Amino acid sequence: MSKLQQEHNVTINWIPFPLHPDTPTEGKALSDLANYRGADLKQRQAEMKARMDAAGLPYGKRTHTYNSRMAQELGKWADTQEGGDKLHDALYRAYFVDCRNIGKIDVLLDVVKSNGLSVEEALVALEERTYQQAVDLDWKLCQESGVTGVPTFAAGGYALVGAQPYETLVRLIEHVKESKT
Repeated sequence: MSKLQQEHNVTINWIPFPLHPDTPTEGKALSDLANYRGADLKQRQAEMKARMDAAGLPYGKRTHTYNSRMAQELGKWADTQEGGDKLHDALYRAYFVDCRNIGKIDVLLDVVKSNGLSVEEALVALEERTYQQAVDLDWKLCQESGVTGVPTFAAGGYALVGAQPYETLVRLIEHVKESKT
């Protein structure tokens, strides 16, 4: 996303989405989710790994999904901090590469610390649920906008759902810019 920002002068607004809001803090096996949906987990993981490799992005071999609600609230807090924008990438790495449970406060605080942000301020924001309402409003916006999956890339009234190659995102940006002229 940073490459997209730098090369095409766009602003990225991260909006949280409730993909599996009922997931317990301790997580849920991906195999349980895949079986529920009738999906071939190994095939899906191989496809995602291939997409990430093609984009030059690291991707770990996850076995579980975790409740991301607190990570989403932490992301909202980070948006208010100097240098906080890098926390979104760090949370991605913690979850998708390092396969960490981003539903746990101690994991989130470790990510905050490793990115040079204030652990004390982050803890207060998480314990007091300072950004709970902001995330609730984002979830509502997603519902009202018809968002059904992540990631969703929206620009100028157009949307792409799912992991997309860099070139596809560039085409979206160029299309939106052309339609404004």
